[in-house]
Amino acid sequence: MLKDIPMFAGLSDEELSLLEHHANIRSYQKNAILINEGDDTDSLYLILSGKVRIFMSNEDGKEIILNEQGPGEHFGELALLDDAPRSASVMAMEKTRVSLISRQDFREVLGRHPDIALSLIQDLSRRVRLLSENVKNLALLDVYGRVAKTLLGMAKDIDGMLTIDDRPTQQDIANHIGASREMVARILKDLETGGYITITRKQILINEKLPSGY
Repeated sequence: MLKDIPMFAGLSDEELSLLEHHANIRSYQKNAILINEGDDTDSLYLILSGKVRIFMSNEDGKEIILNEQGPGEHFGELALLDDAPRSASVMAMEKTRVSLISRQDFREVLGRHPDIALSLIQDLSRRVRLLSENVKNLALLDVYGRVAKTLLGMAKDIDGMLTIDDRPTQQDIANHIGASREMVARILKDLETGGYITITRKQILINEKLPSGY
């Protein structure tokens, strides 16, 4: 199961089998919480199937979405490097299956394959860049600019059409960009009225280049 995880691409079948022998496989239903912000745990989570959302929240329940991940990706790697509590919460967006590897088992494998550390560092660097970009957007873009950038970031080119499958809710978009649902709803409605986007029950289609301002 772990051979499809890029981090472990260099391991032999025997080494993968040894690691899998120590791994703890768990399944979660949609909306189940895998990790709570502030938890004291020390495992690396590898996503075998499904999709998760990584987010932070305050005492009032307001959330900000940091990332969404799917099969082949991993989270919880900071617990392998320090003893601090979990810095964010993780929720299953659909039925999800993960493999948990403890800090001790991971470090044993790392001792024999230090190149895995490079893969981990590269992924952490990518996430730091992503967080830096998010901070820049929050600081320098207005709400419309953040909505537009988020829509374009979620969209994929399908047969020449920019398409967002598994249509996010207005609240999802608001949580991504740190804005109110009402403001996001107003912007989406105006974009739809202007013909820039088409919103269906399951998708958002971007019909043409979004306006530079609102």
